[in-house]
Amino acid sequence: MNYALRIPEYYREDIENLKGDVSINQFIVNALAEKISSLKTVEYLQKRADKGSKKHALGILNNAPDIEPSKSDKIK
Repeated sequence: MNYALRIPEYYREDIENLKGDVSINQFIVNALAEKISSLKTVEYLQKRADKGSKKHALGILNNAPDIEPSKSDKIK
């Protein structure tokens, strides 16, 4: 698909600095792919959350042992 795209001039420096060794076209295609992926992920996670049950999740957490985490699991 071909699409004429007008990019505001104020993005020029950022695009040139961020695109690396790829063409501006490839940079834009990759940016679109990342955005689409992000939006689809949010949609997917929302669908999963809608299927979930707070009561069920809390029940699982209530079954967790009440012990100190191992040394390797502690946050410093």
